[in-house]
Amino acid sequence: MSNLPPSLRNVLLISALALSARLDASAARVDSAKRFLEKHCIACHGEDEQKGGLRLDTIPFEPAKLENTQMWEQVFQRVADLEMPPKKKARPSEAEQHDFLKTLNDRLVAADLKRQTGEGRVVLRRLNRNEYQNTLFELLGVETDLKSLLPEDAQSLGFDNVGEALNVSAILMERYVEAADAALDAVLVKGKRPECQKWHLSMMPNNIRKPETNSGKWDYRLASGVRVLPDETFIFFNSMFQPMRLEKFQAPVAGHYKFRVSAYAAQSAGHKLSFALYAGSFEPKSLNTHLVGHFDVPPEEPTVIEFTDPLPLRGSIRPLPYRLGQHSINTPELVEAYQGPGIAIQWVEIEGPLIEEWPPRGYQRLLGDLELEKGQLEDAEKALRRILPAAFRRPVEDDEAQPFIDLVSAELKAGKKFEDAFRGGIKAVLCSPDFLFLKEVSPSENPLKQKKRASSTRLPLADFALASRLSYFLWSSPPDDTLFEIAKRGTLRDGATLHSQVERMLSDAKAQRFVSNFTGQWLGLRNIELTTPDKKLYPEYDDALQEAMLKETQLFFAEVLHNDLPVTHFIDSDFTMLNERIAKHYGISGVDGQNFRKVSLDPAFHRGGLLGQAAILKVTANGTNTSPIIRGNWVLKNILGKPVNPPPPNIPAIEPDIRGAKSIREQIAKHRELASCAGCHDRMDPLGLALENYDVIGGWREAYRSTGEGKNATTEVEGRRVQYKIGLPVDASGVLQDGRSFQTLAELKSLLFSEGSQVAQCLGEKLLVYSTGGPPGFADKMELREIIHRAGGSGLGLRRLIHEIVQSQAFLNK
Repeated sequence: MSNLPPSLRNVLLISALALSARLDASAARVDSAKRFLEKHCIACHGEDEQKGGLRLDTIPFEPAKLENTQMWEQVFQRVADLEMPPKKKARPSEAEQHDFLKTLNDRLVAADLKRQTGEGRVVLRRLNRNEYQNTLFELLGVETDLKSLLPEDAQSLGFDNVGEALNVSAILMERYVEAADAALDAVLVKGKRPECQKWHLSMMPNNIRKPETNSGKWDYRLASGVRVLPDETFIFFNSMFQPMRLEKFQAPVAGHYKFRVSAYAAQSAGHKLSFALYAGSFEPKSLNTHLVGHFDVPPEEPTVIEFTDPLPLRGSIRPLPYRLGQHSINTPELVEAYQGPGIAIQWVEIEGPLIEEWPPRGYQRLLGDLELEKGQLEDAEKALRRILPAAFRRPVEDDEAQPFIDLVSAELKAGKKFEDAFRGGIKAVLCSPDFLFLKEVSPSENPLKQKKRASSTRLPLADFALASRLSYFLWSSPPDDTLFEIAKRGTLRDGATLHSQVERMLSDAKAQRFVSNFTGQWLGLRNIELTTPDKKLYPEYDDALQEAMLKETQLFFAEVLHNDLPVTHFIDSDFTMLNERIAKHYGISGVDGQNFRKVSLDPAFHRGGLLGQAAILKVTANGTNTSPIIRGNWVLKNILGKPVNPPPPNIPAIEPDIRGAKSIREQIAKHRELASCAGCHDRMDPLGLALENYDVIGGWREAYRSTGEGKNATTEVEGRRVQYKIGLPVDASGVLQDGRSFQTLAELKSLLFSEGSQVAQCLGEKLLVYSTGGPPGFADKMELREIIHRAGGSGLGLRRLIHEIVQSQAFLNK
């Protein structure tokens, strides 16, 4: 193996260790390991010197001890990654390295497995906000926004579904009571089915008389870039921050409404135009609004845009013309004389609320055809026994329902109406630990049997707990009837059955939740709104571009998943998913319209893989400048699975020179001069510097944009010429810690391809955390190494990787 690249040799070495892992307790192997440490480690980590605060000569070689395990795992990884001994020290032979790692590996695996035989690896975890929302939707059909009633979930290991971070407080329990009340308000409805109505309206505001040309009676709300035709067609010439909403319509009840909007591009010289539509409550201080989407309209020929959207009570819609600029057209005369392009909206038709069932599905599931006013205790008992198995996601013993029945009975005896007493019982169910928590051992199992089994091996998940783990992994929601019935038969653990269920679930529309939730956290896409690019430096950034950024990455992940493409596509690929807006941002022609499609990539586009996608490049930058340190650590943590430790507290952060007088490369070089910083910067900086050709919004650049000295440059945004400065040229070259060099990102990607198995390992560990809600132990990581090696290393497909995760011992056991 000596002629292989160091990184590839490392992968093969660890894979071999995983395949041959077994406990060898011979004293000779322990003595050999100690000699390795004395020969190669103690000089830097002994009595005279403790680099990195690590001292190995006083710590017994006992990896099984809990207080030592984490430290010995770090030693294992540093030696396996060829970081220890350092480059300047004498290198151990391959045989020495293999023997040391083999001995340490066997003991760490044995220690980890022993720890997992008791309570298991994953601690008890509750539903996070997304899972809670989805669970109430699947259970009772509740579409009310419950998530916003609950506090943000804490994260651990990069995800918000990890048990150790999902604490429960008194305040959270109060919020659960509020959310349960809101859910029941939507379910326990009374009266007749709300009438489905139809409206045909113009954009004309309420109580506004249509102005007569040159009459001087133009309303101030219509004066800024709006022309009204005799048929009440509204032509918007401005991309205003607060555009006019459809005032003549306010949703009479919350629910889904179907919209038809007739619109066209006016005075556009034969070109199509685009506009955005927002929906929700536009009342002052309301935050309940959302983007429906961006739509294209042809020149002068009206086209009808149709969509269905959920609205709150008194909700409406608001159009926003896209990239028309903000022009000083503030009098009727100027509006009539204006010859620039505009979005014309002829009329809006609304139909709703669209109600498929009445009473709602949740009401029928609870009470059938029973009228609330006529309910009795026996009706409440039937409803509770009917809903509890679905709420608890497992069969329920008769005595488990009794406390909830007794609660309703006590309320009725106290003189409460049936509705109030029944609500109290259901609310207790929705706030109970069996609903809020994913209990991963069924109470119906024999405790003695559990104890006997736990003493000799890992603790297997009960079938219903396994069904919940699988469904919350791929759907972020509870098991459906099919999965529940398979668990009931006790055959879910069968390999072929699990495989078929994963295929079925990945093909379901609910798998989009997995795509958005997993990528949102693994790749940090949820943070895309945390920074706002400087409008002076990056005036081309807007909501449509941000929306397109997110969709590109989500659709790219979905494409790799759907076609089981190798995970190395996340390093580089010959395609991506684009619409016109983001294709234009990338300088790629031939992509027309708002719809996304698969687009082949030429090397000259400088795209391909995650590292060339604007969403990734934005979340790894602030609004003004880029940081190779942040981007480099992002690659280490999320692509290679080798994050660096936080910097020492006495080391100041690097503040980029926004004047462009000093390059970022020069600034981080000073940090590399510090011994305490050099090791981490040697790993991070080259990876981040390779991405410096991308600006804070993922645009390609040969030189930095600057607010200080430099040549003038211009770009056109919303019909305006915007000027900024061109700063120093970008240098994207670097040298990896193992000595391999590159000049461009394309060359770096070629080097990273040799670490394809490590990319698969990193992604597999992320999937294990997300799917089980707990950190993978050392034994789990070694099992994953074996899986990846067996499945073809860097050629492992994403879909197969998910199948392998689900079939792994880490997933099947607590």
